[in-house]
Amino acid sequence: MPKHALETLTETMFYILMALEREPMCGIDASAYIEEKTKGRVKLGPATLYTILGKFEKEKYIEEIEVEGRKRTYRITQRGKNAYQEELKRLEQCVSDALSERGVFHGD
Repeated sequence: MPKHALETLTETMFYILMALEREPMCGIDASAYIEEKTKGRVKLGPATLYTILGKFEKEKYIEEIEVEGRKRTYRITQRGKNAYQEELKRLEQCVSDALSERGVFHGD
């Protein structure tokens, strides 16, 4: 079981941490990165994006490092990196389980 207050990350939460692990960025840049990375499958509206960023900041998964007018740049913290890595391991296990189950049902 994850040791963080947010427990299991949603898909959008996972992608936001992925974006910020890559490099510090503002919310709009993170949203654009995610849309490009997922080939348009995941699109974040402003309300969803900024709600998640607020939760992450409260839980100390990210921190604000620069404010330029209304533009706020964030970076992932060690706590956020740990949460991202835990979720990545959980997802890898889910895929591994599904692939092994597929082999059982398909005779592979």
